[in-house]
Amino acid sequence: MKMLFSFRKTLLGPTYGSPLEKIQILPAANSQDPQKQYLAYITKDKVGLQILPVDGNPHKSSAFICHPGGVSNLASSYDGCRVFTAGGNDCIVMKWEINVNALEAAVSLGGEDLIPFYNLLDGGRDGEFFRELEDYFYYAQLRSQGIDAMETRQVSTHIPLEEVPFVMRAMGFYPSEEKIEDMINEVKFSEYVHTGKQVTNINLGDFIKLYINHRPAFGLSIKEIQNTFQVLGYDTENGEIVINREDLLQQLQHRGEHMTEEELAECLTTLLGMNPEGGRSELGIYDPSGTGLMFYETQK
Repeated sequence: MKMLFSFRKTLLGPTYGSPLEKIQILPAANSQDPQKQYLAYITKDKVGLQILPVDGNPHKSSAFICHPGGVSNLASSYDGCRVFTAGGNDCIVMKWEINVNALEAAVSLGGEDLIPFYNLLDGGRDGEFFRELEDYFYYAQLRSQGIDAMETRQVSTHIPLEEVPFVMRAMGFYPSEEKIEDMINEVKFSEYVHTGKQVTNINLGDFIKLYINHRPAFGLSIKEIQNTFQVLGYDTENGEIVINREDLLQQLQHRGEHMTEEELAECLTTLLGMNPEGGRSELGIYDPSGTGLMFYETQK
């Protein structure tokens, strides 16, 4: 039996040094607001509490070290007022009393609406990164209408979903094609259950949330890049680790989410500044003399 799954939404969860080991939705206590729900979780050595629904707001989550040697399991009381954690090698069981008021207070202090998400951007709302994001966002409007268009511009607070990957990459986040499809579908069908209609554009606030929730939580470290060179490359006479050009091109075209020769030619000519706005490079010829790839461009 073949089963097909699709992602509905990707959200930034608690980042406390390790992935979540176990989660459990707490039963509503008699003294709590029945409309409020909370999620208890454990990581490698911490126990935490999360306000539902999850939306990427870091102030909605809090965690404490419960077992320095590692926590093995989690359980809650019948009324959701207490959580029990079991250690690993220490064979200790801890009982934790839940104080949702403290967590709710932290959410209030963290700000409303987009303020918590602005603070997750480098430099915050007044930083250079946000100003650059705004510039790219509104430039995407011009790009979607045609850079050389002479008609009166239709200024809007939204951009078409097709422009989302370009703005993401302009901000230094390079999602795979599969990831791009997940992001676009997430927005496209976000209101389908309620309205029966697909969303075709996105505003700046929702774009920031999409960016925050989908970008790598910890970024790409130099250690990971060095490890990639060690796996794919070889040592030179000078002791440097390099990747052979032909091997790199073969990996890009045949491994993982592989690129076609046309896509590779387009990316390389764009990186070299040879591909003008609105143009598309169409040919990549491998030179048997060993000089590398040669490209020519045709504009559409």
